[in-house]
Amino acid sequence: MTDRRADSGAALTDPADVRPLVLVAVGTDHHPFTRLIDWADTYAADRPEVRVLVQHGATPAPATAEGVGLIDRDRLGAAMRAAAAVVSHGGPATISEARAAGHLPIAVARDPELGEHVDDHQIRFVARLDSARMVRACSSYQQFAATVDKALAQPADFRVVEEPGEGPEAVALRAGRLIDLLIGTARADRPGPAAPPPGDPDPSAWPEVTVVVPTRDRPDLLRRTLDHIAAQDYPGTVRTLVVYDQEEPDPALERADAARPVGVLRNTGRPGLAGARNTGVLAARSDLVAFCDDDDTWLPGKLRAQVEVMRAEPGTELVCCGIRVVYGRREAERVLDRTRVEFADLLRSRLTELHPSTFLLRRAALVEGAGGVNEEIPGSYAEDYELLLRMARRAPVRNVPAAHVRVLWHARSHFGGRWQTISAALRWLLTAYPEFRLVPRGFARVAGQIAFAEAAAGRRAAALEWAVAALRAHPGEARAYLAAAVGCGLPAGAVLRALHRRGRGL
Repeated sequence: MTDRRADSGAALTDPADVRPLVLVAVGTDHHPFTRLIDWADTYAADRPEVRVLVQHGATPAPATAEGVGLIDRDRLGAAMRAAAAVVSHGGPATISEARAAGHLPIAVARDPELGEHVDDHQIRFVARLDSARMVRACSSYQQFAATVDKALAQPADFRVVEEPGEGPEAVALRAGRLIDLLIGTARADRPGPAAPPPGDPDPSAWPEVTVVVPTRDRPDLLRRTLDHIAAQDYPGTVRTLVVYDQEEPDPALERADAARPVGVLRNTGRPGLAGARNTGVLAARSDLVAFCDDDDTWLPGKLRAQVEVMRAEPGTELVCCGIRVVYGRREAERVLDRTRVEFADLLRSRLTELHPSTFLLRRAALVEGAGGVNEEIPGSYAEDYELLLRMARRAPVRNVPAAHVRVLWHARSHFGGRWQTISAALRWLLTAYPEFRLVPRGFARVAGQIAFAEAAAGRRAAALEWAVAALRAHPGEARAYLAAAVGCGLPAGAVLRALHRRGRGL
């Protein structure tokens, strides 16, 4: 890897190198964009037949791809014209330069939750450009690699004809016109309600949805969650009920907006997630109810995609979708590649992709059918999984195979380190659902989780007992071996961090 600075005068193109050039430009913002640099490095390592050149700015230089810190505008334009594909961060100027050079840019927005920017304006900006077919947006490495591959294999699909004009003034005008796409749809400090695309039916034709958001002691994360719910491109009314668990409600959050009203109330059920969710469900007056945790966020098309399933299939009672797991500076996409999930599927696997923040339910299925969220589970742990099992007993769960929810895994997660509660809840689950005994792999999975929790809590004898039970049911159950390692002194936190970095849980 060679690091060439802008004032070095070195050429960025090499006539002797006949490999196709992929140019990755992260701009000059002082926030590091390590995620995109890592993607470029991985791509370069996997495809040595492609030359990857990264303008990395304030981010440390790539290890495998070629790198240059800063590039002046003239040489950047020349490099873009010579490139087979251009990858840009979400800055208007860089995107405008790429389009002026004839490229449909592959855009990766900087994410403030990963420390890549001060706010989420790039996420909203790139989403608007992507919907207008002015960029190809990418949010995971898999999507990034597939899109770059496609740009190299089908270059005609990634070429544009931009109006002529050189110099800083022309660049500024082009960037300004791109920024104009945001006018009227969002403020700089928060996502705003997106206008429905042309041709949508009257908003009154779309059913009202009530979103239940349980919360406790996370006001900053909660406000971010509410902003993203309000930013749904769903044509109908989205009413949010914030349910405060074991603390006083904040009336300042209430909004009287006709399309996106917000109400606050106190948990009147048993303390915990289950009681808070039930409080919201009982207070709702709409036919459809959605769940969202106070530290997660919805992407704009989430509700529309799920409600379309409900409208087309009146017998469907629960619709889920895929997620993007955010852990530290890493993000991993978890999408289930099927549209139907049966009870037997959920016995075999938890299917983490079916996260509670993705749930859209028919209220009657809870209040008059399967019953509410179970408040008897110790600590409300795994109440979402138990509800999935109960709903799937009645009818198949439907799934939208696309990531529409961003799930934040972090140190302030409610169950972090509550190992005895986790163990008690999982043992309750095995008792409540004896069917697990008929599915050895599924029983082994839960028993392995119990073994790990007992080991992390320092109860070695109980951990050994459950680990042995797991291995008897399924000798390949990895959680049992991890539990043994934790029982021998390996820190449980180190195991979880390693899993979370890969978008995986226990």
